[in-house]
Amino acid sequence: MMGQVANKPKSTLKVSFDFVKTPITQIADYIIISANKAGTSDIHFDPREDGMMVRFRIDGDLQDYSFIPKAYERNLTTRLKLLANMNITESRLPQDGAIKGMFGDSYMDMRVSCLPLNEGEKIVIRILDYTRSLQGIDSLGFHPDNLKKLERMMEAPNGIILTTGATGSGKSTTTYSILQCLNKPETNIITVEDPIEMNIQGINQVQVNAEIGMTFAAALRSILRQDPNVILIGEIRDSETAQIAVRAAITGHLVVSTIHTNNSLSTIERLMDMNVERYLLSTALVGIISQRLAKSICPKCRFQRKTTPYEKKIFRNFMKMDVETIWDANPDGCENCRKGYKGRIAIQEVLELDDEIRAAISIEGLTKDELRKLVYTDKTITMLQDALIKNLNGETNFEEVYRVIEMENDDGDDYKSELTAAIREARQDLSLDPAPTVDANGKPVVNVTVNIDQDTLAAAAANNGVVSNLPNVVSNLGASTDGVDPNMPVLEAIPRLGLEVEELDETPTTDLPPSEANGTATPTDNNFQTPEFKQQ
Repeated sequence: MMGQVANKPKSTLKVSFDFVKTPITQIADYIIISANKAGTSDIHFDPREDGMMVRFRIDGDLQDYSFIPKAYERNLTTRLKLLANMNITESRLPQDGAIKGMFGDSYMDMRVSCLPLNEGEKIVIRILDYTRSLQGIDSLGFHPDNLKKLERMMEAPNGIILTTGATGSGKSTTTYSILQCLNKPETNIITVEDPIEMNIQGINQVQVNAEIGMTFAAALRSILRQDPNVILIGEIRDSETAQIAVRAAITGHLVVSTIHTNNSLSTIERLMDMNVERYLLSTALVGIISQRLAKSICPKCRFQRKTTPYEKKIFRNFMKMDVETIWDANPDGCENCRKGYKGRIAIQEVLELDDEIRAAISIEGLTKDELRKLVYTDKTITMLQDALIKNLNGETNFEEVYRVIEMENDDGDDYKSELTAAIREARQDLSLDPAPTVDANGKPVVNVTVNIDQDTLAAAAANNGVVSNLPNVVSNLGASTDGVDPNMPVLEAIPRLGLEVEELDETPTTDLPPSEANGTATPTDNNFQTPEFKQQ
């Protein structure tokens, strides 16, 4: 490999393919297998002017995986549309599809969306993971108090249990976990979904099809004549569905559904905006589960650091605690994680309605502040409090709490600067970073040590600091050649300069060995071979 320090960011592509020697079918299969191995939730195929960028969403963040030249973009798009049972001749309208089958050693269930753009067709593949749902509600990370509330809510003979949150916040996982607990031989459960994301034995599932008039509302009217005990509504999207759901709940059915709101308080307000009568809502609503997803810090390389003034204030205001140290992620990461994070954890808020809240909901003219005081009492663990508890337990860090939860931030608070200083100090205390030395004027002195001899170093200084005969080409060595230690590898020296290495030519092995990729790639391809590729 040859490299050089460059001003432009280092290429983040992991894999490139030999499209001349490798069939497009194998390339499509390999991308899907690699995504599954990496724990990807979504695969994005983004059309660009000169080709198509393939990106993986891992732990909530998109990262570049490969680039498909324009000449092969159409072939890959057609292959993916065929796998998803889409119309390959239609490129002007959005389409939805699904892919199910064996890829490598795993059976995979995926949802596929195709959207026409000005540069081509964008395809997004959602990889469905039922592992958490099948394990039950105990595996979802609920606080013990919240778990007890949820168990009481599920024991209610009738009413509505709502799960709320943004798209991709784990609502379906929580909802299916609740269904798994309610799925008993003596119970008749009927669901209305769009789409049906998980087939569950013993549950009657209905697929919505608006084109023929099978809407949520139309399906619910018929379901009420099917003698159900529990009804799952995939999502409450409009006033008609909300009103039918409420009426189903007050007539002796337990209704489980989802809705797009931020927290418990906004959920109640949203239902009122949907023209649900207050007296019906107060009677029907059993409880609300609000959640968001935050990154989990790696348990093997996490470290503790001192809290910043802003963090101390947050813990003091919302937890009534004086916290001196908290857990944080190691930005360098380790072999078991990516930049200190591994997986995601749910931040939850569970509101179990009591008689006082029910009475308040039915009152006309109740203000938002008055309702807030009733909802957020000492009985309710807010999402912020749940996130802070999980920070103290070492499950996530404060930076993630700050990212996913709306918090007060006075004009005088400079949290980012405080956080950067706190992490730097903690890393120095743990010897993760060396303490910087300063000269007589107080300016940092960078001592660069590289594994080269003095003759080569002298030649580099004469050549504007470029060491042309090394596998890594380091710039700006001329200012840091005093007292060079020839015993440190050059790759270890580069980060101390604050520089990056641009990889120019490399052909290493893949992160997915051929032995793991071999097998049945798709339901129809039985002789899958690992595509030829090189990493960039």
